[in-house]
Amino acid sequence: MGDRVLKGWWGRGRWVAPLGVFTAALWLCVGGLFTGAAAHAAQAESGRCGGRLVRTLPFEAGEVRVYKSRTQACVLTVPRVPGERRRMAVSIQPRGGAPVRDAGRFTRYAGPVTVGAINRCVYVKGGVGAGAADSGWILC
Repeated sequence: MGDRVLKGWWGRGRWVAPLGVFTAALWLCVGGLFTGAAAHAAQAESGRCGGRLVRTLPFEAGEVRVYKSRTQACVLTVPRVPGERRRMAVSIQPRGGAPVRDAGRFTRYAGPVTVGAINRCVYVKGGVGAGAADSGWILC
């Protein structure tokens, strides 16, 4: 009888460690999903792009800033003198894809606009008022 109890305990015990590891991994993934969404929303509200600044396209009324991370390209249009509400626009198009735009009357910046750009060239345009700049195909 003692042998039987020990055998039953051992049968259940061998699944405890893998189940614990699976549960911990699941919680980390779920937490990472929610953290990523919150971080992305905060990034968009602050007018910042992830990654490093790789190109600045100046023009008379402002500049277009291009950022690149490992997986994405992101752009912002920033006026030379922020403050008054004026027409601004920014767009980024991955080669072979559709352009993603942000346009309207803003005070500080247009964007950020982000696209997936792993091993893809992108075409960037931006403008403030009558001034504008475009990049041609970059980040190839």
